[in-house]
Amino acid sequence: MHINSGDTAFMMLCTAMVCLMTPGLAFFYGGLARKRSVLYIMMQSFISMGIVTLIWVYGGFGLAFGKDEGGVIGRISDYFALVHVGLVPNPVHAASIPFALFFLFQLMFCVITVPLISGAFAERLNMKGYILLLIFWTYLVYIPVCHWVWGNGFLAKWGFVDFAGGTVIHTTAGFAALASIIVLGNRKLKHAGMKPSNLMAAAIGTGLLWFGWFGFNSGGALKAGALATKAFTNTAIGLASGMVVWILYAKFVRGKFDFIDVLTGSVAGLATITPCAGYINPASAVLVGLAAGIICNLAVSLQEKIGWDDALGVWGVHGIGGFTGTILIGILADHTVNGIAGSGHQFLIQTGGVILVAAYSFAITFILLKILGSITNIRPTDKVISEGLDQTLLNETTYNIN
Repeated sequence: MHINSGDTAFMMLCTAMVCLMTPGLAFFYGGLARKRSVLYIMMQSFISMGIVTLIWVYGGFGLAFGKDEGGVIGRISDYFALVHVGLVPNPVHAASIPFALFFLFQLMFCVITVPLISGAFAERLNMKGYILLLIFWTYLVYIPVCHWVWGNGFLAKWGFVDFAGGTVIHTTAGFAALASIIVLGNRKLKHAGMKPSNLMAAAIGTGLLWFGWFGFNSGGALKAGALATKAFTNTAIGLASGMVVWILYAKFVRGKFDFIDVLTGSVAGLATITPCAGYINPASAVLVGLAAGIICNLAVSLQEKIGWDDALGVWGVHGIGGFTGTILIGILADHTVNGIAGSGHQFLIQTGGVILVAAYSFAITFILLKILGSITNIRPTDKVISEGLDQTLLNETTYNIN
């Protein structure tokens, strides 16, 4: 084993790009949120970087990527407090880059996952409740699922694959979002529906997510080369196809489309291409975007029809997007890309694996929020929600509202 300087430079760039996605998500959600709670929602994304990094250093990384214990979890002592996490490559995980760089790249995935959920329960968790959820959910949901899929856990042994996080990140976050809105209920607002505070900020956030997503997906190759290039290309095509189909769907079904449709459609395409970016050919990426534009739209319409107050459409866009893309590997994968071929067998493995993860994330999140709510006060009052969380909980304001 030796360190390849090209691979190392590439993965450093990818790590920084994924890191930028968390502030990008903050701008995206902040711009879409009601103007009285913008800073609070953005802060939920930013604070994850601090707390989750310490979780990853003290046990999280070992539980995810340490020696497999029964297919369920890694050995916590393997990398606790960065022991054995140095500059020497690891023969199992990314053999051409320093192991510390692999540690950091995987950390950035972990950092963004709970902030993804936060868009669903916007304004319904106080900061104490959010931080408790951030800590316990990371340990109980993200880390075990990460091990099952990427740490040589039981799903990996079944032959289940997820190139860059459609299951590990988007499905877990999306179905946790669904559980959270069921437990926390709907906001009692005079004017229902999303009232974006600043679509320009949301557009900046979307642009940062676009940029970061190229590192998110191509970095899944863990080295520079043909596979990373294929994932990079598929990312651009999935984004474009998802956006255009989403716009067309909105036009034909609702009679019009708006700027939010443009932004949301692109994110749906990206979430859906993520799991299969390194297993399919670019021609198939158009089909993945097509599926995203239709299926995610149907999911968002369904949640609105049922009356779920998923403030920023997390379940419909990220959850169903990642879920759909994971299953599509079983249909569209080309073995010449990365050794996985679409087949009935692979389709069943992908479908069974992603359903299991979705159910696990939903159940654990549901139980966790119920327990936290019974132990301590995790909800802001209706009055606080109405007046806005920025002023009442942070004593700060985004805008000077008279």
